[in-house]
Amino acid sequence: MHSRNIAIIAHVDHGKTTLVDKLLQQGHVFRENEVVEERVMDSNALEKERGITILAKNTSVHYGDYKINIVDTPGHADFSGEVERTMTMVDGVLLVVDAYDGPMPQTRFVLNKALSMGLKPIVVLNKIDRPDARPVEALNDVFSLFVELGATDEQMDFPVVYASAKKGYATMDLSTPSENLIPLFETIINFTPPPAVDVNGPFLMQVTSLEYDSYIGQCALGRVIRGKVTNAETIGRVVNGEIIERGKVKKIMSFEGLKKVEVPSARAGDIILVAAFPDLRIGDILSDLTTVGELPPIEIGEPTISMEFLVNNSPLAGQEGKFVTSRNLRDRLFKEIRSNVALRVEETDSPDSFKVSGRGELHLGILIETMRREGYEFQVSRPKVLFKGEGASKQEPYEYLVIDVAEEYVGTVMEKLGPRKGEMLNMAPQRGGHVRLEFLIPARGLLGYRSEFLSDTRGTGLLTHTFHGYGDFKGEIPGRVNGALISMEQGETVAYAMVNVQERGVLFLNPGVKVYEGMVIGAHSRPTDLAVNPCKKKHLNNIRSSNAEEAIVLTPPRLMSLEQTLEFLEEDEILEVTPENLRIRKKLLSENDRKRAGKK
Repeated sequence: MHSRNIAIIAHVDHGKTTLVDKLLQQGHVFRENEVVEERVMDSNALEKERGITILAKNTSVHYGDYKINIVDTPGHADFSGEVERTMTMVDGVLLVVDAYDGPMPQTRFVLNKALSMGLKPIVVLNKIDRPDARPVEALNDVFSLFVELGATDEQMDFPVVYASAKKGYATMDLSTPSENLIPLFETIINFTPPPAVDVNGPFLMQVTSLEYDSYIGQCALGRVIRGKVTNAETIGRVVNGEIIERGKVKKIMSFEGLKKVEVPSARAGDIILVAAFPDLRIGDILSDLTTVGELPPIEIGEPTISMEFLVNNSPLAGQEGKFVTSRNLRDRLFKEIRSNVALRVEETDSPDSFKVSGRGELHLGILIETMRREGYEFQVSRPKVLFKGEGASKQEPYEYLVIDVAEEYVGTVMEKLGPRKGEMLNMAPQRGGHVRLEFLIPARGLLGYRSEFLSDTRGTGLLTHTFHGYGDFKGEIPGRVNGALISMEQGETVAYAMVNVQERGVLFLNPGVKVYEGMVIGAHSRPTDLAVNPCKKKHLNNIRSSNAEEAIVLTPPRLMSLEQTLEFLEEDEILEVTPENLRIRKKLLSENDRKRAGKK
């Protein structure tokens, strides 16, 4: 049977996971009467909740005499490490572009990776069923992007497929209607080159991902580069050009639809899972024992943002989490970097603190959310950008930012991005009274801006960004405008006390919530911090007052998500993360300690 290996790449929300759904359905992966949920490839609970792809996943579909191996990749730039390592397994890419939006920041990022690896793309203009679709203009924008990224003549000669992933059809010509995805299947087979491999040479494979099976242990995912491998064969693990370990192949699995099927052997060009070694790392090479293979390392971009992960030492520590010690935290973080290749973990001078670096706030936020769901309790500091150099040669990471807003909000957005050192590159009118703004902005300038942006645009604006590169340090950027309302007592919040506190700002808590001294319970209406008592109860006496029957009316609090709490943090604050709660607190809990530190 012939094979084709492709990756589907796109900006977030341009429909690549939905397109994979329809390819699987029309490739008869599911039974006729089988109930299939939407976005079946987004199997992770966080992916389903957020509607984004976080981890790259493998599947396959049969079309005629061909087996098409498909890798569904994340569209968000924070998970670009997933894209970079999976590109080594494929021979071509489907570039999915929204027929209305055209190329977006993360389209540029993932396409640049594919072109630099010499992969030939097939452009799929998706969502042509939208009434406001503009496929001709979108295609022109795609062509301009190819030119800008320095595509070769062969890469520029890309085929174009017009599709509606939601309705499950594709066509090569907008004037020719279609009822299925057969034109897309045919294009993949005709334009994606077969794996250029040596079937008869000695076995060679690079580990691009790791999975764990409770029966057979760790499994290595990758494409067989050369030769073949069979069950029960002894192979070598190669690091730095030397075989450091020998292992017997316990199991070989291939992808058939959404299932993993055990196979007796695999040959060059196949994407497989191999169980042979208990302790592998991404980038390791599996090789024949007689001929030690060499492959270039998987190139992964450097992290741009770091946070401190600390053991929880708040007054409420250890009450809600299952894993609370520094050993638990250390083991979990170092386990994560074995599969999360874009992450870095460093030990610090303190045994209770670890420096964790990643591609962005969302990248680290997903790790925090995953750990708290597993039962971990810990604290994290405010995100910081990673600088290069010192003094006059100091450089910082810059982001390419694209904002789509209604015309009435353009002035507000530009006014807010000015102090954040945003430099406008382009401003173009869009349909429906919208404007697209393009900026180059230091990564520091985006920290804490998303929630402010959503408030300014009444939730109607779209904001996307991707890493652009390092540039000159832009100087100081102002932080949070509002101070914090800080509890001065330990106890439970009381409605009677919170009525008075809410006049000073916006509350983050409901009545009946445990608080402690130094815990942030709201945002002050002024730039300064204010200590308040949310636990004060009404003293009972035998005198009936004129307002005794008045009902207490509280304004609904601002209940913040993990991303919003991370954006709210200031330098002197940390976030307490437990499976049940997110609590913002001051590093110094005592008000006297904070005043003393402020005088220094």
